[in-house]
Amino acid sequence: MAKRDYYDILGINKSASAAEIKKAYRKMAVKYHPDKNPDDKTAEDKFKEAAEAYEILSDADKKARFDQYGHQAFEGGGFGGGGGMNMDDIFSQFGDIFGGGGGGFGGFGGGQRQRVMKGSNLRIRVKLTLEEIANGVEKKVKVKRKTQAKGVTYKTCSTCNGQGQVTRITNTILGRMQTASPCNVCGGTGQIIDNRPPNSDAQGFLVEEETVSIKIPAGVVDGMQLKVTGKGNAAPGNGISGDLLVAITEETHPTLQREGDNLHYDLYVSVPDAILGSSIEIDAVTGKVRLKIEAGVQSGKILRLRGKGIPNVNGYSRGDLLVHINVWTPKTLSKEQKSFFEKMKTDEHFSPKPESSDKSFFEKVKDMFS
Repeated sequence: MAKRDYYDILGINKSASAAEIKKAYRKMAVKYHPDKNPDDKTAEDKFKEAAEAYEILSDADKKARFDQYGHQAFEGGGFGGGGGMNMDDIFSQFGDIFGGGGGGFGGFGGGQRQRVMKGSNLRIRVKLTLEEIANGVEKKVKVKRKTQAKGVTYKTCSTCNGQGQVTRITNTILGRMQTASPCNVCGGTGQIIDNRPPNSDAQGFLVEEETVSIKIPAGVVDGMQLKVTGKGNAAPGNGISGDLLVAITEETHPTLQREGDNLHYDLYVSVPDAILGSSIEIDAVTGKVRLKIEAGVQSGKILRLRGKGIPNVNGYSRGDLLVHINVWTPKTLSKEQKSFFEKMKTDEHFSPKPESSDKSFFEKVKDMFS
């Protein structure tokens, strides 16, 4: 089932400000909050859907990528904007939206929710060739991440009694004020370490190397960031692991230049081939491509091979391969060759006679972008 547009989920348009996005999300969160809709699976799904939309649209970088590439910017083998978010994810990340320290709605009967810790994210950079970008690829990378040591145990924090936060009541001139803040003993997890294996650190973690498989969709662009959920560092106690953020770097191709979804190729042909015509094979990201060079081809002519470029990251279309013809003029000639071309100076067949079909440089540039 196709995902709904994030703007439609929150009932806003693309020009909405950050404040409007936050307001729209809070309205949806209040409406479908699980404390207000107990045992209602549909409401829970809509609550998660709204949280996913807010996670993307409240982040300027993620919002820009969504506006340009849609859901595909965050998909592909375990990637996701908010995909895979559970209720603990939502309350730990967006608790401030709901009011109160831990995400409870007070009047909705849910009380205060225990804060769930999330491990830190890891970031890596993956280099891709143009062929890998054109066809999509699965990469296996080795990542060093913190994991909980075998045998580590935790116990309920006695300071907050496992709630992850402490409540303080102070008397003011306006009356009694109640405030809640994360527990400074357990860091808001509600648990503290009970048994720590000798080879682990103070939090019961070990640094281990893991091979992570990353499915990269076709059409990604240099600088795009993908996310592998849950492959970052672990969190203490019953917390959830952080994410692995994958930044894409596009390697320079020896013969092809990328421009959006289109590719450009400079093809040099000899004077005899330009005059007599020829058939030439070139390398494209889709494999070998044979071109027919018409007799009398002019330098600067552009051959457009439709569908031989890069697929759009949203999967809607595929770019073209634009082959630029350059007639190669030799710099040195033998006596016989020089004598031949001396005679051709006065031959009318060698006098320039541009036709209406021979477009100017500016017309060719205009056609390239049309």
